[in-house]
Amino acid sequence: MYKLHRGDALTVLKTLPDESVNAVITDPPYNSGGRTSSERTSRDARAKYVTSGSAHDLQTFPGENRDQRAYRSWLTDLLTESYRASTEHAVAMVFSDWRQEPTTSDALQMAGWTWQGTIPWIKPASRPRKGGFKQSAEFIIWGTKGTLDHNRDLYLPGHFSASQPRKDRLHITQKPLEIMQQLVRICPENGTVLDPFTGSGSTGVAALCEGRQFVGVELSPHYADIAEQRLLQTMQQIRTQDDFVLAGPEA
Repeated sequence: MYKLHRGDALTVLKTLPDESVNAVITDPPYNSGGRTSSERTSRDARAKYVTSGSAHDLQTFPGENRDQRAYRSWLTDLLTESYRASTEHAVAMVFSDWRQEPTTSDALQMAGWTWQGTIPWIKPASRPRKGGFKQSAEFIIWGTKGTLDHNRDLYLPGHFSASQPRKDRLHITQKPLEIMQQLVRICPENGTVLDPFTGSGSTGVAALCEGRQFVGVELSPHYADIAEQRLLQTMQQIRTQDDFVLAGPEA
């Protein structure tokens, strides 16, 4: 089961019932992509994150023009509403790069979550840096509402390694499905995963594949259409597989 809301994340989050989701996993537009304020605020997402001359022609996405103080305030509001909508022991996971990692952990804690750590995601296919170290990592800042549920027999990795999709890529910052399928396991089985920035729908696809429910929000009509199509296709594939299991293989 899934529900995809079209519209502004903060506006939609305010309508969600208290304690209605079991995990928050999201990759917000984190207003980075530059060493100076001008670089961060004067270019759109495509100009920041797509290499000049890139073969793909993926659409940009909104929300990439806040300075650091505005970003922290905005993200704190979003994570506060997410906290209210989450059950006790819920986990929040927020993607970031190295520039925004400190302010993201600030916003997480200001919203009420207990910061539990930072998980590195290593991207083997990433940009080199002439004269210095390769920028090959993003980070997942994670925290809990209260404590972790220590009654669960669950052990997940402390880091991940996978490159962004290249074949059939649908979004500028699309995440590898194999990583997302591991992340959504932090949500109890049959529980609900919330992603306020659904993008092309990878978090939702992973949640459905892993037997979780999904609630998503997407502002861009273009990417909402893509996410809706992927989520619907995933549901159809799951139903087909279930029907095959119930019927059994043909003799």
